[in-house]
Amino acid sequence: MFESIAKIIEYEKKDNIPFWKCIQNDDCKENNMSKEESFTKMLNMYKVMKEADKNYNDKLYSQSGLVGTDGKKLKDARERGDLICGNFIGKVMERAVKMAESNACMKRIVASPTAGSCGVIPAVFITAQETFGYSDEEMTKAMYVAAGIGEVIASRAFLAGAAGGCQAEIGSASSMAAGALCYLRGGDGVMIANAAALAMKSLLGLACDPVAGLVEVPCVKRNVIGAVNAMTASDMAYAGIESKIPPDEVFDAMRTIGKSLPEDIKETGKGGLAATPTGIAIKKKISF
Repeated sequence: MFESIAKIIEYEKKDNIPFWKCIQNDDCKENNMSKEESFTKMLNMYKVMKEADKNYNDKLYSQSGLVGTDGKKLKDARERGDLICGNFIGKVMERAVKMAESNACMKRIVASPTAGSCGVIPAVFITAQETFGYSDEEMTKAMYVAAGIGEVIASRAFLAGAAGGCQAEIGSASSMAAGALCYLRGGDGVMIANAAALAMKSLLGLACDPVAGLVEVPCVKRNVIGAVNAMTASDMAYAGIESKIPPDEVFDAMRTIGKSLPEDIKETGKGGLAATPTGIAIKKKISF
């Protein structure tokens, strides 16, 4: 198990293999499986993401009634040409909302790395593949890259909002997606590391304050921020911009910040947006 991005890059250079291969080799060793078995497992996970995106139900609402149909609204606005962000980012936004809504509506998703942040990676990956023609094989390799970054974050900090706030969920997903997108564009470990660091830095301190304690408001829309943030971080890294703070130190900072956050904004549903007058009213209204 890798505990630092620096160590992955060290292996990448020492063994002269790509970043994703370092992660696959580690997966095979840790789970005692062949490279073929590992690759098939990861490929199937990506296929489930694509199926979940395809099976979005634009008429379905969550039990609370707080979530549903917003993915369709974005799709309709994009197709009308009403989104100032354009078609590509529009698709990413749309997919991020759709996947997060599907999670709230109890549909099948891939927790990547968590259910609350399940829309970030699929939104970026599926749209990139659709737009630029990457093969499923290349997307699977990108999944390894994302998994490797997530593994390091989990080792050094948190992935759960209850432990570190939403920076641990949306922040981690965004960091994973940014690094993987850089890989798809031909970036090496250093570029991947810079993208991951830049993405996480932008979301440090993000509270986890679900209204009524449900992973719906503001969680679904935060998947959009995480996905778009991943693309901007990837672009910066691809342009040659370096994070002045290396990713491992950024993840350590996320851990420190997470431990410093009040419990009320770590998925308890007591503080932040959940404690606003409207948030309290919603909780009373939908109390199960």
